[in-house]
Amino acid sequence: MVKHIVTFKLKGEPTERLLKAEAFRDALVKLPGLIDVLESIEVGINANPAEHWDVVLTATLPDMESVAVYANHPAHVAAASIIADCKADRACVDYYC
Repeated sequence: MVKHIVTFKLKGEPTERLLKAEAFRDALVKLPGLIDVLESIEVGINANPAEHWDVVLTATLPDMESVAVYANHPAHVAAASIIADCKADRACVDYYC
């Protein structure tokens, strides 16, 4: 099993970032019903104003090949497009557990 953990930093004013983060989260949490290889996903929006990352997701997939299937699935691509215009940074860790 692979844990796919990604965090995003968004551009814009706090209210704008929150609205984009919420729309992104809402799209991501629907993906397990749309992408067969996606076993689960959890999405959090940062509540700590002293920190600078806005969104974190943890997805569980069977293997690294499934991460690629998930990443390229049209439903995931559509979800990612929600923050495409305001994404300032992204960090990712994939690990076997």
